[in-house]
Amino acid sequence: MLNITELIVDGAVLSILASLFIIITLRLNPRIWLQDYPKDVQAKVPPKTPQEKRLSLLLGIPFLLLLITIPFVSSLTLKYQTQGPISFWALFINSFGVVFIFNLVDWLILDWLMFCAITPRFVVIPGTEGMTGYKDYFFHFRGFLIGSVFSAVAGLIIATIVLFL
Repeated sequence: MLNITELIVDGAVLSILASLFIIITLRLNPRIWLQDYPKDVQAKVPPKTPQEKRLSLLLGIPFLLLLITIPFVSSLTLKYQTQGPISFWALFINSFGVVFIFNLVDWLILDWLMFCAITPRFVVIPGTEGMTGYKDYFFHFRGFLIGSVFSAVAGLIIATIVLFL
């Protein structure tokens, strides 16, 4: 049976860890996330250097693993804590929900509050100060919609794998 409290706690854990990862890597070098910046900002700066591409890959892999591992462990835990059989839909809602909570945090707190409203210096790529893309709320809303689809796909895949384990 689905445990909403655990889903929310696991979603909060994922949100905290993934948000810290994003903020730390932005402080390290915001160009690591260049592919996720608005198009006007991307057009103003040169493409990633080979070193930045390697760094993006080296940091992107653990980030994606984090986005997959926490909902997977959450759903696996749900399965083994449930007395008796568990439905695919309970596993799907759990894994989708954990990822979706991070998607909401990413959109509302990281994107709209930090990136658009506050725009701290460490998120601004040198040479793009004051560009309108930094205040493009709709750009980040589209990212949230894409993240919602990712949440659903991840939920389907994770629920299917956990159901058959």
